[in-house]
Amino acid sequence: MSAILVVDDEPHLVRTLAINLRARDYSVETAGDGRTALQAFHDAPPDLIVLDLGLPDLDGVEVLRRVRQVSQVPVIVLSARTDSVDKVEALDLGADDYVTKPFAMDELLARVRVALRRRGDDAASTLAPVATRHFTLDFSERRAVAGTSEVRLTPTEWSLLEVLARRPGHLVSQRELLREVWGPGYGRESNYLRVYANQLRRKLEPDPTRPRYLVTEPGQGYRLVLTD
Repeated sequence: MSAILVVDDEPHLVRTLAINLRARDYSVETAGDGRTALQAFHDAPPDLIVLDLGLPDLDGVEVLRRVRQVSQVPVIVLSARTDSVDKVEALDLGADDYVTKPFAMDELLARVRVALRRRGDDAASTLAPVATRHFTLDFSERRAVAGTSEVRLTPTEWSLLEVLARRPGHLVSQRELLREVWGPGYGRESNYLRVYANQLRRKLEPDPTRPRYLVTEPGQGYRLVLTD
C-alpha cells in the first residue's frame, strides 16, 4: 500500500482528497501547514506528496526545497496560482507535476498513479549504464556521477533521461517525451521539458550554456548525444 502525504490548508479539500485516496487503497496522512508537513515527512517518509503552494506558515515552495534537500520522493504540487512563473519555479525545484486549482478529482488521481508508477519503474530499469567523458548514468541503481561527484537526479529527471537513452542520438519529439514521462494527458506542456532539460544540463553538462549531450531541436524535441 502506497503512503501519500496530503498538505493543504483547506480542510474541505483535504478531507475530499483523503476520502478519494483511501477509497483507492492508499494510506493517507494529512497536514494543514508547512511545519506540520515537514514533521510528518521526517517521522514517516511517504511514497508521494501532494503539496499546496499557498500554506499559512512556510510557503509550499520552501517545503518543497527542504524535502528535496534529503529526498527524491515524487511531489505533485497544487496551487490556485495560474502564473507560469510559479509553475516553473516549482518544477525547477524538483516537483514532478503541477495541478492548478480547481481540478477534476479523476485527473489528480490519474497523475498520482503516473507518479507512483514512474517511481516503481525507476527501480526496475533494465537500461545499460551510459558513460561519457563527463558523466556516467547507472539506470538500474539510479546513480549519476558528473566528473568525480555524485549527482542527485529526481525521479522525473531519470525518466526523461531514460526515454532519451533508449534511442541515443535520435530525435525524440516533445509530444512523445511528455506522454512517456508525464502520462497520456500531456502533449503541449513544452515548458516542462525546457525546465527539466536546463536542470539536467546544469547537473551533467561540462558547459550548460553550450550543451553537447542533451541537445534541443527547436520546435521539435530533444536528443541525447553520447558520442564525444
